[in-house]
Amino acid sequence: MSNALKGALIIGQSGGPSSVINASAYGVIKTALESDCITKVYGANHGIKGVLDDRLLCMDAEDPAELARLPYTPSSALGSCRYKIADPDVDDTDYKRILEIFKKYDVRYFCYNGGNDSMDTCNKISKYMKKVGYECRVMGVPKTIDNDLFGTDHCPGFASAAKYIATSVMEVARDAQVYNTGMITIIECMGRHAGWLTAAAALANEKEHCCDFIYLPEVDFDMDKFVADVSECYKKNGNCIVAVSEGIHYADGRFVSEAKTAATDGFGHAQLGGLAATLANIMKEKTGAKVRGIELSLLQRCAAHCASLTDIEESFLSGKTAVEEMLKGTTDKMVGFACDRTNGYKCEAKLFDLADVANFEKKFPREWINAEGNNVTHEFAGYALPLIQGETKLEKEDGLPRFARLKKVFAE
Repeated sequence: MSNALKGALIIGQSGGPSSVINASAYGVIKTALESDCITKVYGANHGIKGVLDDRLLCMDAEDPAELARLPYTPSSALGSCRYKIADPDVDDTDYKRILEIFKKYDVRYFCYNGGNDSMDTCNKISKYMKKVGYECRVMGVPKTIDNDLFGTDHCPGFASAAKYIATSVMEVARDAQVYNTGMITIIECMGRHAGWLTAAAALANEKEHCCDFIYLPEVDFDMDKFVADVSECYKKNGNCIVAVSEGIHYADGRFVSEAKTAATDGFGHAQLGGLAATLANIMKEKTGAKVRGIELSLLQRCAAHCASLTDIEESFLSGKTAVEEMLKGTTDKMVGFACDRTNGYKCEAKLFDLADVANFEKKFPREWINAEGNNVTHEFAGYALPLIQGETKLEKEDGLPRFARLKKVFAE
């Protein structure tokens, strides 16, 4: 494959957004716009659906000053989707359409910014293009606050969400101790199968004790033991704060959340929620205490005001590296991170095969969960604290965030 491949680039975003996903997109867009080999830079409006629907945004039509605000702007600026393309051996309709669009705009570079399922989409598109003999370099740019992608030390987006969760737990802990009557507080965090985000509540304990118990989906949940643990803590201290992953489940695999519905997202994942309220009602009935259930919900993934500067800079690095590697001739890879925490903190970009990353979930290490299964060990703090350092450079206007405002000019 020749390194000097001329043609256009498409960057798409997929799945649930984060507060720094646009930093990765900006890394791709800025680096691509500055390249002599890349003739045009397009943003896929609503991910792969934007490619299929021929809705591509002209990134060179945007004001550079607005693009420069992307790293500090939450959510997916190009628009996201949850769309699972079929196996091309079963149904190649979507792939034929993607190839048609790629040929129409002379697309030779494709970046997809997302999580597990997005890397699967990347892998399938890359394999199909090779099969039909169309030269196109494909790179996955990671994004998931769940921190569950294979290989990489951590995922862009996780650190900022973790910082928000730890900060919120610290603030709630202060509020919960205001009155002379006690309270049980149950805080629900995102995390269907991996407990990385909920574990971030432990970071709040590094300077002062805030969170008493942490329950992750990596350990089977025992309701009787939960009630006993929380009741004893409340009786002893007059207060108890608990962090729970939305995906905690019983030994038989059933989710504890009574709010689980028949609905699923575009990838077939069950939609969960309402766990904090469910557990709060149970504890109120069992103890008679004042109990509050708090569901952080979307706040933990869109809190750009509390983003980690380390996370922003590393997210930009992942997008920048993706383009640089494609220009060298690299394809079929995801840009991840390799980190050294021996003497301070050092992070470098590292490439992983898309086939290895696609549809693989990295769980929270069992050895970082205590023997009782109701908290995490100090080793996690050593891993996570370097990731949440530094404050966002988010611009303010009249005391409010000044996010990027894109014109979104569509290609014709």
